[in-house]
Amino acid sequence: MRALMIQGTGSDVGKSLLVAGLCRAARARGLRVLPFKPQNMSNNAAVTVDGGEIGRAQAVQALACGVEPHTDMNPVLLKPQTDTGAQVICQGRRVAEVEAMGYGALKARLAAAVAESFARLKARADLVIVEGAGSPAEVNLRAGDIANMGFARAAGVPVVLAGDIDRGGVIAQIVGTQAVLDPADAAMIRGFIVNRFRGDLRLFDDGYRLISDRTGWRGFGVVPWFPEARLLPAEDALDLRPHGAGPVRVVCLGLSRIANFDDLDPLKMEPGLRVEMVMPGQPLPGDATLAIIPGTKSTRGDLAFLRAQGWDVDLIAHHRRGGRILGLCGGYQMLGQSVADPGGIEGEPGETAGLGLLHVTTVMHAEKRLARVSGKHAATGLPVSGYEIHIGRTEGPDRSRPFAMVDGANEGARSADGRVEGSYLHGLFAGDAFRRAYVAGLGATPGAQGYGPAVDSILDRLAAHLEAHLDVTGLLALAR
Repeated sequence: MRALMIQGTGSDVGKSLLVAGLCRAARARGLRVLPFKPQNMSNNAAVTVDGGEIGRAQAVQALACGVEPHTDMNPVLLKPQTDTGAQVICQGRRVAEVEAMGYGALKARLAAAVAESFARLKARADLVIVEGAGSPAEVNLRAGDIANMGFARAAGVPVVLAGDIDRGGVIAQIVGTQAVLDPADAAMIRGFIVNRFRGDLRLFDDGYRLISDRTGWRGFGVVPWFPEARLLPAEDALDLRPHGAGPVRVVCLGLSRIANFDDLDPLKMEPGLRVEMVMPGQPLPGDATLAIIPGTKSTRGDLAFLRAQGWDVDLIAHHRRGGRILGLCGGYQMLGQSVADPGGIEGEPGETAGLGLLHVTTVMHAEKRLARVSGKHAATGLPVSGYEIHIGRTEGPDRSRPFAMVDGANEGARSADGRVEGSYLHGLFAGDAFRRAYVAGLGATPGAQGYGPAVDSILDRLAAHLEAHLDVTGLLALAR
């Protein structure tokens, strides 16, 4: 078994994409390859084949490897609930809610789980490609680290450091990282990659040599900007740019604790739609056809956030104008009459009034629902599939008009006029037949492209892009 770790000079420098592309490239060379991220922080999660949850990026990387996602691929997942607190997922299961200062007490337990999961992956693969988290230059967090150099040294895995030239200062990013690292940590780094270059690559020749001369590290290449990356399920940062230029406008509220926002990704590929986020401080556009309230890691907290933006008033006006509203997971809970959290699972115990657009109420329960599901869309009879990842149970009269039927039971709810809908099912729009029918129902002409094949094709092109601009053979030879 061989392993290689891609660390970054900071968050969102493209580590996840590089790992996905390298996984697909290694697979194309005939290797049994698996992805691994010891610790992740994200509210964008996927449900795995073994019934747990991991970061969405590792699920995409598993797809690049041609395997089902498994909890061992991301044994520690931190899901922020407040500015200082997070839910801790260990090997797919929620084990605690902690404030930042209390996280250190869990690290010994989590480090053991990381080692255990990595050992199981090693036994299944010819190559494991590991993704770091944040940056190893955050040396103030080095003690007890399980995400970057702490893992690399414990597991004996060589590291390649990636910097993002698009954000500027990539020479300082890479050289500065070496400057602050402990010498033993710096010795784990075998080379560097410059990512997200725009323009003529020759213009960076001097800078590339300077990095190599200053650090003594080998350069494995400069990766030009890959525009299709925006069409792959994202995790590290929300893509705020509008997608598409179709005549039908679909907007999604940019909640403060937004979760599983990749629900929108299949819609971005529809040529008849313009899909965009409504950011804090912006009003809901008056010409929107569909407003989506997405999932959230803190339903009551984001209800307060939503009201602070004035979006509650905007949604009522949107509905009165004949607009449609779709709430997914936490967004579904918000659409009801109230959300109660008597046990303080997501924050302070209490109850919050909902938006009142659906006649349902929600009560939070400690047990989290994690499942892949399939059923039929109630309005069209078309098959739907997706996954549930939520706490809380929702009941009320509008559930007699379900969004879908799952295992013979009603799922979700619809208003009497049919223009307000809620569902716990994430990933609905990845199903081509359902998505096309839904898009047509919005008054847009659906596209012919299948979402799954489109993502798979993009991963192939990403691998080819890396093969063209990186020394992939050298990177794979470096793995040990």
